[in-house]
Amino acid sequence: MSVPFRDIAAVVFDFDGTLADSYEAIAASVNHVRATHGLPPLSVDEVKCHVGRAAPYLLAKTVPVGTVDANLACYREHHPRVMAPLTRLLPGAGALLRALKRTERKVGLCSNKPRLFSEGLLAHLGVGSLFDVVLGPEDVPRPKPAPDMLVRAVERLELPRERVLYIGDMTVDIETARAAGVRVWIVPTGCEARESLLAARPDRLIESLEEMLAEVAGVC
Repeated sequence: MSVPFRDIAAVVFDFDGTLADSYEAIAASVNHVRATHGLPPLSVDEVKCHVGRAAPYLLAKTVPVGTVDANLACYREHHPRVMAPLTRLLPGAGALLRALKRTERKVGLCSNKPRLFSEGLLAHLGVGSLFDVVLGPEDVPRPKPAPDMLVRAVERLELPRERVLYIGDMTVDIETARAAGVRVWIVPTGCEARESLLAARPDRLIESLEEMLAEVAGVC
């Protein structure tokens, strides 16, 4: 069921595939780890389908040799070299974030990307100052789809859950929001098909962040 936007006091976003296209950067770091093991590179599309459930899951799926801990350390050492030049905001993202702040709504980020990476990228992309809270998997006992991160964000925003909206691009984001008792809209700009997203029953599927921007403009 569609959620009236006028009832929302805060919007919390996922990052990869929702606010930004960061898949080329992620693939570059995955392929760096693979190269250390003498493995050939994967395409961006081959990596993209494993993004969203935190880096240990990503590396377990894309680097079938070595230990996850060692591969994770290698990935995290490499990623700061490529993440800024290879990540860009999705169409409408910057304008949407600025419009939300103009309506005096709070803005947050809950991503399975490490918080320091998210904060660095938001600053690089010129939108870091627009966020009231930024959380990553290191801030909570369990990453998404556990509700921990989103529950913590709601607490820090000091709002009732029914006035918070979560925006994501994957079924894992729907699972997270449902477990946290938060409304969820989905944008099909990640790796999952519309059919899968609709089957997971978000409150609403929007075609793009630009569609949401038009909705925000309508309640200014």
